[in-house]
Amino acid sequence: MILEAAMLHVRPGSEAQFEAAFQQASPYIAITPGYIGHELQKCMEQPAKYLLLVRWETLEAHTIGFRDSPQYQNWKQLLHHFYEPFPTVEHFETVRL
Repeated sequence: MILEAAMLHVRPGSEAQFEAAFQQASPYIAITPGYIGHELQKCMEQPAKYLLLVRWETLEAHTIGFRDSPQYQNWKQLLHHFYEPFPTVEHFETVRL
């Protein structure tokens, strides 16, 4: 499993609109092959800051499967205009101890 993590900074004052748009966009990512699940966390100290965590079966399920899909275009149209600055996305894998 791969964990995608993105710190999302939205324009202050647009939090409610962002959350509504995120709810509308969520089905687009959920239908992607290799998708496992996602969650959106809101920062308690900075209300315009969110943490998006997405679980994928493989890195390629996200970087190729989702990003090269028509669903991503819908996701992008609904959400990308809220970000200031545009987020950095990182991918993590479990450390086997």
